Amino acid sequence: MDNLSELLKKIKNKPSVYLGKVSISCLQAFLSGYNVAQYQLGVPLKEENALDGFQEWIQKKFNIDSSQSWANIILFFSQDEKDALNSFFELFEEFCQSKKVVESGKVHRQATYRDLK
Repeated sequence: MDNLSELLKKIKNKPSVYLGKVSISCLQAFLSGYNVAQYQLGVPLKEENALDGFQEWIQKKFNIDSSQSWANIILFFSQDEKDALNSFFELFEEFCQSKKVVESGKVHRQATYRDLK
């Protein structure tokens, strides 16, 4: 299976194929299902999850101190679900670029999702 960053690139290019409709809420549901499936299958974590720290980064970027998800925060500042999905990909790219500045390289993990129970 592709890593999460590669999967997100595919979703960006053909969102309706992966999500059913062009919607940030559908993306959030898809990613939750993806994480649950990996956990249940015991798929090893080969690299840092591409979204690690994204929630906190979004809250800081939008100056939000609440329990709202990254998807709901982006949706609140967007015109509609489609606009929010497009904003997600722009924000995710910005987030990845900011992580590259902070990190010196990829962090590899040897644990599996089952190890995290």
